[in-house]
Amino acid sequence: MQPDPKKLLDMIDFSIPLIGFYNAPDESAFAPLVQPKPGKWACVFAFYKRWLKGETLHITRDNYGCGGAGNWLCGRSTRSREEYIRFLVDDEGLKSSHDLMNQWLDHHKPYKQEHANILIGPLRKDHYEYLKTVTFYVNPDQLGVLMLGAQYNRASSDPLAVIAPFGSGCMQLISLFEDLSIPQAVVGATDIAMRQYLPPDILAFTVTRPLFEELCALDKRSFLYKPFWRDLRKARGPLSA
Repeated sequence: MQPDPKKLLDMIDFSIPLIGFYNAPDESAFAPLVQPKPGKWACVFAFYKRWLKGETLHITRDNYGCGGAGNWLCGRSTRSREEYIRFLVDDEGLKSSHDLMNQWLDHHKPYKQEHANILIGPLRKDHYEYLKTVTFYVNPDQLGVLMLGAQYNRASSDPLAVIAPFGSGCMQLISLFEDLSIPQAVVGATDIAMRQYLPPDILAFTVTRPLFEELCALDKRSFLYKPFWRDLRKARGPLSA
């Protein structure tokens, strides 16, 4: 059962809808849907404003919009490895050498779909079983408080609670997590190729389902109800993302 995030969202003055990444067998349950135009290039984040209107982006192995999303979200290779490396290094300048990009590709694997439909859009509490990650679109103050939340239950020997890895914006939604079963977050929307679709003061904080449950369970013993956060809210006035 999906936890209720309302108390958490109220405490961090959050106004942007939470966005879920789902992998489900039936896309119709997520209507209203929007899709890339078949055969046309489209970045996943070009649909950000549609998410805010309550619509859900639907992509598949046959219609994914962008080659990067096709590869990293749908496991659909759109060019040879050599061509991909040349594009990322020579055309886009994202690594200093072909060898470094080759090593990076060796280390990262596409998300492995369980079902045919990738759905990115507002949370659907009746379909929690298909939810993989949740993304908060945050300002810097909200990013700070959620990073504290990610650390709240972590021991020093645990896997890193928050990571900020190199990768495309759509990879940061799911592909860069090595294990979706552990509580972990990615600081995302750091890919300058997709930032044009977001407000300039907004980043993404994408969490696995276990961490989402922990964040929603933060209670009055936590920092959310203590002086540091109270003082920051007072200094800022009402926050809005």
